[in-house]
Amino acid sequence: MTDSQKSDETLATAAANETETEATPAESAGAAVDSDGETAAPEAPAAAGEEPAAAGEELTEASEPTVPAVPAEPAEPAATAVPAEPAEPAETAEPVDQAEATAAPVPTPGPAPAARPAPSPAAFAGRPKAKPSAAAPAPAPAAVSSAASLAEAARWGRVEGDGHVFLTVDGTEYPVGQYPGVSEDEALGYFARKFEDVVAQIVLLEQRVSSKAPTADMQKTVTHLREQLAERNMVGDIRSAEARLDALVTQIGELEKAEKAEHDAVRAAELAAREAIVAEAEEIAGHDPAQIQWKTSSARMNELFESWKTAQKSGVRLGRSNEDALWKRFRAARTVFDRHRRAYFSQLDSNNSAAKAAKEKLITEAEALSSSTDWGFAAGEYRRLMDEWKASPRASRKDDDALWARFRAAQDVFFTNRQAANDEIDQEYGANLVVKEALLVEANELLPIKDLAAAKKALQSIRDRWEEAGKVPRADMGRIEAGLRKVEDAVRHAEDENWKRSNPETKARTNSALTQLEAAIAGLKEDLAKAEKAGDERKIKAAREALEARQAWLEQLERSASELS
Repeated sequence: MTDSQKSDETLATAAANETETEATPAESAGAAVDSDGETAAPEAPAAAGEEPAAAGEELTEASEPTVPAVPAEPAEPAATAVPAEPAEPAETAEPVDQAEATAAPVPTPGPAPAARPAPSPAAFAGRPKAKPSAAAPAPAPAAVSSAASLAEAARWGRVEGDGHVFLTVDGTEYPVGQYPGVSEDEALGYFARKFEDVVAQIVLLEQRVSSKAPTADMQKTVTHLREQLAERNMVGDIRSAEARLDALVTQIGELEKAEKAEHDAVRAAELAAREAIVAEAEEIAGHDPAQIQWKTSSARMNELFESWKTAQKSGVRLGRSNEDALWKRFRAARTVFDRHRRAYFSQLDSNNSAAKAAKEKLITEAEALSSSTDWGFAAGEYRRLMDEWKASPRASRKDDDALWARFRAAQDVFFTNRQAANDEIDQEYGANLVVKEALLVEANELLPIKDLAAAKKALQSIRDRWEEAGKVPRADMGRIEAGLRKVEDAVRHAEDENWKRSNPETKARTNSALTQLEAAIAGLKEDLAKAEKAGDERKIKAAREALEARQAWLEQLERSASELS
């Protein structure tokens, strides 16, 4: 049996053991496999009848066995442990995982199966795919890394002739994988690019930290990159990359602290804003229901509720305990406010109903009086009704305005009728006004009073004719009556003065006062003479002032006595 037949037999047996899955053409052609299961660019296919490049050779890796290009010696189907390098017996290959066991060489007794196309990767995922033809050309090998990259990679790794690649970390070599059938630069470049991919992720993470991007999942990214570096399946400055990750851990921690401080500040501000909403709602709910401005307060309470909903929807979360406690306070304040408002307006409706009933009763009385022609009585009743209306409580604004309009309309009917009646009377009394104005002119001619008896006689005649003339228009009544009253007051005053002069008692009192003053003046004259004789200026001055005062009183009494005589 040829090696090619052995290879086909091995692949067929592996496919049967692994739920009819198939290996890729790259695996059967000897592609490079590293420790994380990735497949490098395959070798160019061998010429017809030519043995594969690594026929009969068993391929190994540090972390995972490579997929062999040809059948290996019989081994356990599930896992195979092979020394990585004879020179380093301490290093052993990792066990083969389930996916790689599919492509591992498994000896199968019996005749070799007929040759068939190599299995595809899609078969392993359960997604059938068209099988490539056996003569299809394999993809070209990956481009070799730049000279600078290879030089840098050569500092940390090396390649053996069979395509095995090793990594040096702190003076210790670790096998990272095998890329057979290619040049050493291509094999080294393949595993160096894996390291460059990790470094690129580190650079991206450093840029995010530098720009103070959100730190969500940054620590997970660092952990994932550490795990990739720890697998030792790449070539590069592992320690430098790990040091950069260490620095990132510190920077991310500081950034997380800053984010937490900023979040705490925002959360504190949000908590204060929510507290302010609740406090204002509680303050509004605590007002005296009898003094609160319900329209303004209701509008403000609605605004607070909208602010609460906005904060709840788009604001910073405060924690369930805080939000529940604040909401309970806010809800309690709104409940108290609504209860007070309902009670207030219920009582207000009751008061409005009572006020409306009382005012409707006054309106009924006013409407009954509107047709009365007893002008004096009805006018007095309307004044009483107006006083009661003012003392009554107000109904609602709409009802009160309508009630007042009805009450005022009833009054207007009465006073319009009374004014019409007065206008008619004024027309009838116009002639009487002419007579009384003539009598008033005649009465004024009696002033000033010179002959009291003649003035009294003439005034009595004027009074008689005044009464006979009758009423005058209401607008002139006050003026006419005041003019006659002036003449009557003058005559009465003259009578009083005349009585004072003719009263005997008054005359007697006047004569007695005259006698006493004359005696006092005589005594003062004697005192003045004595003081002048003694030359006492003080007594002279006192006696002279007293004498002058008594003489002035005497002159006044003498004038009064002459008027009484």
